[in-house]
Amino acid sequence: MLSEAGVAPDPFAQFAAWFRDAVEAGEVLPEAMTVATSNRSGEPSARIVLLRGVDERGFGFFTNYDSQKGRDLAENPRAALVVYWPKLGRQVRVAGAVTRQSAEESTAYFHSRPLASQLSAWASPQSAVIPNRRVLEDAAEAMAKKYEGAPVPLPRNWGGYRLIPQTIEFWLHRDNRLHDRIRYTRQAKGGWRIERLAP
Repeated sequence: MLSEAGVAPDPFAQFAAWFRDAVEAGEVLPEAMTVATSNRSGEPSARIVLLRGVDERGFGFFTNYDSQKGRDLAENPRAALVVYWPKLGRQVRVAGAVTRQSAEESTAYFHSRPLASQLSAWASPQSAVIPNRRVLEDAAEAMAKKYEGAPVPLPRNWGGYRLIPQTIEFWLHRDNRLHDRIRYTRQAKGGWRIERLAP
């Protein structure tokens, strides 16, 4: 059961507890989340990315700034994300403004990735039309030769975003469609309002 009185006063603490539960339950890729963006015209787009860090500042993820999501966020810096853990019958919905992470944060994360992933960030013009897969493989091979034996620098068009939540909703499956939904809403003077929503 999910109740207003039973959740943590802080939604980030509640998320951390649920995330630990998902890991312990053996959820496949518990950090996978859908990120939905829209452009200036309001045309929506959604995709699965990996959650890379969450704290009181917000929810982090990384991508190519020239990708569709990057272009959307340049035009309309707001987004929504959903994390779903089917084994537990739980999901978390988050919506709010999005900002870029610092160059230092992006560089640190970039260099924590496997070498092949660093090279592919240089090789792939994400979301652009390419004639065939061979073009991509050739570009990755060229990057491997270029940086052989040397550190791979952070591409200028690659880095992190942070979604700063205005609302965070925790959803728990219950029988007969009478699910529990608890929403946190950020208050102008600080703190969070906690409310129950009808399923």
